[in-house]
Amino acid sequence: MRIAQFAWQNFLRRPDLSGLPPRVVDRIREREWANEVLLRSIQLSIILIFWVIYAVSPKTYPDDTIAPVPYVLATYLVLSVIGLAWGWLREPPDWAGYFSILFDFALLYGLMVSFHIQYGQPASFILKAPSLLYVFIFIALRALRFNPKFVLLAGLVAALGWAAMIVYVTRIDPGDNMLTRSYVEYLTSNTILIGAEVDKILSILFVTAILAIAVNGSSNLLVTAIAEQAAAAELSRFFDSSVARGIRSARAQLEAGHGEKRRVAILNVDLRGFTRLAARLDADTVMQVLSAYQGRVIPLIRRHGGVIDKFMGDGIMASFGIEDGADGAPRTPAADAMRAAEAILADVVHWPDGEPAFAATGPLSIGIGIAAGEVNWGAVGRGDRLEMTVIGPAVNLSAKLEKHNKRLKSACLADAAAWAEACAQGYDGALSATTARARVDGVAGPVDIAVLSLAGTPRQGGRARRAPSPASAGAGRAEPAAAARRRRG
Repeated sequence: MRIAQFAWQNFLRRPDLSGLPPRVVDRIREREWANEVLLRSIQLSIILIFWVIYAVSPKTYPDDTIAPVPYVLATYLVLSVIGLAWGWLREPPDWAGYFSILFDFALLYGLMVSFHIQYGQPASFILKAPSLLYVFIFIALRALRFNPKFVLLAGLVAALGWAAMIVYVTRIDPGDNMLTRSYVEYLTSNTILIGAEVDKILSILFVTAILAIAVNGSSNLLVTAIAEQAAAAELSRFFDSSVARGIRSARAQLEAGHGEKRRVAILNVDLRGFTRLAARLDADTVMQVLSAYQGRVIPLIRRHGGVIDKFMGDGIMASFGIEDGADGAPRTPAADAMRAAEAILADVVHWPDGEPAFAATGPLSIGIGIAAGEVNWGAVGRGDRLEMTVIGPAVNLSAKLEKHNKRLKSACLADAAAWAEACAQGYDGALSATTARARVDGVAGPVDIAVLSLAGTPRQGGRARRAPSPASAGAGRAEPAAAARRRRG
């Protein structure tokens, strides 16, 4: 029962395009159009092969014999070129495909009759020639359209055409129909064995039926593949591209409750004052500002190996170290997160000049929080609504540090362990750290933090802000990345 249902759904039932979005239907039509051009190209190749075979074959007929073969081949060549040009310039309608089938077999069978006339052989010469093999080629060509109706029509026309050839051969000479009942005589003479010709027609019909079923199944698979490809492309817009790739390439279906441990760095970035900004601006401007802000920050995160985990209004959470390093290189999640933070802080200065959407906002500033540690990475949710995310203390600490920037009037905070880990992993950028011990809202007990700033006087949104002094955060001293790395060494 299950096998019959599978066969019906995948091979016998025609694909239903009514429920597909227009863009998916358009992609399917584009694929069929490209295959139509390929079909026309193969047709042209076949006629060129005919020409070569005819040109190199020795001419055994007298010079005064009527030679219709070159005219038939020339007609076929001209119409094949026209068909290819038409298919290249615009998508041919279905009726053009039907006409092409009738045209192919009319010329093929006409070519068979032409050979018999030109070479002065008995009419049964037609049925003995290997030209029957081209009948199967012309039927198989229609499989490229991924529509069984073209295959079925080609097979039906081929079978009827061959039946017409049998009638022609047996009726051209009323005094001798060339029929025999002896299989040996049929093989060794110009006689005709009706049973053998019926076998040829049955072979044509069986090949047609098998190809039609296969093409119909391929058509279903094509529709499914293009629909899923379009869905995967849309998926990549809602998930980070690396997460989408992981979902598509997963060996088993993703389910909630399965995860794995990863040593990562978490970066949270937030646009300061966005809530007040959204209250005074119209909706379109708010979304334009948000889009411009994300358009500046997201590429910088991804450029340094970050995976966007989620958007929380104007907040962006990214993970570093989820993916394995390229070519087996060791992962450096904390260092990568620091490089991304450095790039974001350096880019903020150029926002007013680089994005027209920021013209209505005035100076903008951001807050960044970075923490490193072991997290659980996997799918959460239930049923058909899942989300890939990371869960662990580092996630919470990063979010708390990002918010703690408001109290310190700083732009970027990291936990001291993440800063030390980044330096150990080779970070030697422009960020310098002021280490301190402070109480962070939502975190039990004091936390060792690193107040990070770019070398020199940091700027946010075009306004200079002094880096917080060690006293404002507790105790500590400013330490560039290179000095921290030397101290650890």
